[in-house]
Amino acid sequence: MGFGWDFPYPSQRMPVLARNVVATSQPLAAQAGLRMLLEGGNAVDAAVAAAIALTVVEPTSNGIGSDAFAQVWDGRKLHALNGSGRSPEAWSTEYFSGRDRMPALGWDSVTVPGAVDAWAALWARFGRLPFGRLFEPAVRYAAEGFLVSPKTAAAWNAMAPTYKGFPDFENTFLPGGRPPGAGERFRCPDQAHTLEAIAESRGESFYRGPLARRIIEHAQTQGGAMVPEDLAAHTSQWVVPVQLPYGGTTLHEIPPNGQGLAALMALGILRNRGLGGYPVDSADSIHLQVEAMKIAFAEAHRHIADPTCMALPPGRFLEEGFLAARAAQIRMDRAAHPRSTVPTDGGTVYLTAADAEGNMVSYIQSNFLGFGSGIVVPGTGISMQNRGLGFVLEKGHPNCVAGAKRPYHTIIPGFVTREGQSLMSFGVMGGHMQPQGHVQMMVRIFTYGQNPQAACDAPRWCVTEDFRLALESGFLPDTAAELAKRGHVLLERPSEWLFGGGQLVYRLEDGYCAASDPRKDGQAVGW
Repeated sequence: MGFGWDFPYPSQRMPVLARNVVATSQPLAAQAGLRMLLEGGNAVDAAVAAAIALTVVEPTSNGIGSDAFAQVWDGRKLHALNGSGRSPEAWSTEYFSGRDRMPALGWDSVTVPGAVDAWAALWARFGRLPFGRLFEPAVRYAAEGFLVSPKTAAAWNAMAPTYKGFPDFENTFLPGGRPPGAGERFRCPDQAHTLEAIAESRGESFYRGPLARRIIEHAQTQGGAMVPEDLAAHTSQWVVPVQLPYGGTTLHEIPPNGQGLAALMALGILRNRGLGGYPVDSADSIHLQVEAMKIAFAEAHRHIADPTCMALPPGRFLEEGFLAARAAQIRMDRAAHPRSTVPTDGGTVYLTAADAEGNMVSYIQSNFLGFGSGIVVPGTGISMQNRGLGFVLEKGHPNCVAGAKRPYHTIIPGFVTREGQSLMSFGVMGGHMQPQGHVQMMVRIFTYGQNPQAACDAPRWCVTEDFRLALESGFLPDTAAELAKRGHVLLERPSEWLFGGGQLVYRLEDGYCAASDPRKDGQAVGW
């Protein structure tokens, strides 16, 4: 097993130990997945049902118009699915001329949503129950309503001002002119009708049928560039994960356009610095992790893009010589502000499920910023993501905006194997926090021997996009003072939302240990 059952950090929950498990960021979604397992479904059925339910019960982080990624262990082999969508064909730097960055809101931030097709693709390859059954919990929550959970209510309230002025958003998600509070019932019959149409058509309605026509009609009336051909051309892509050995295990990540490569680079650097020789939560340990993460981000932000546009293959960034050289540049007495050194030659919802047959699913879907673009297709309850914000407008950059191109993506589902067998499915949602969360989970479990729930409960650090350092409450004051002494610019009073939320499932000899992050409303369930 490799870890102990100590729980050294304050926590509101214990791990769930069972032969069939689901862990999500919202209890009703976890129960939707558990229902599928109880009805004879497998882990994929459970994961897809939970993902569909999350679009209804946690709309502050994802929706029917989200993107998605997944890794699936089928009992023998690991499979990976890229369910992100491409930009409208009409997009180009000229289309966005006069701007210094991509827009965050409105139709000009919307790429083709991929989650619906990802649900269908996962079910078609691995599912056992009828496709329509996976929608039943979500349809009921949407039609009859559900009681909004506390963390979701707080996020809803915080985000509402951002979307003032989007009348379709207000009509759908601000009933009575305000966000619902914790414990209040929220209903969205339009979502129920939409999900029923998706279930009946196995997703076809969304991309090439009546729902697609409603999406495009709204885009055209609002001046968006999306056309029927953009939706109809979408398909999810089965890909080969990128991987790196660490701590007697192998971490697998979705290849670019996702940022999982950043987590692998950081761990590869740490592998060269004897991290385990420093006490857990010490200034030395945190300093090394932060410096490795900063190097990884410098390379990621310079190079990661749609893989067809990258100048270098992902494996170039995982070569041992490169990782060792970057590791040697870290000084223990001084924080750095690294830049990319590789020549070009030319912070969401996460869930995981596992069953007694050995199937394991690591799944993530997201609108990007809260409710996404602010675009809600009238009469459908479909909130559209704003993944176009992931592009840059710098000509010549591999991630420069262009038509029919996938942007840099923050959402990453992680998977760990040992000696070629499944060991752990996990993720830490939260945009820029995600690869940092992956690094911290891997370090705590496989370097310091903490169990998955303790790793979830532990205080986190976060490198901001300008390389300042945020420390969650729970670290010793002396640790923060020592990090500041070394030149880390500490963020004062960082938001609790900055540190993300994780879900983990770890395979035991005869079952699983499932952990759920106390920073979210969610839970781990099992039987």
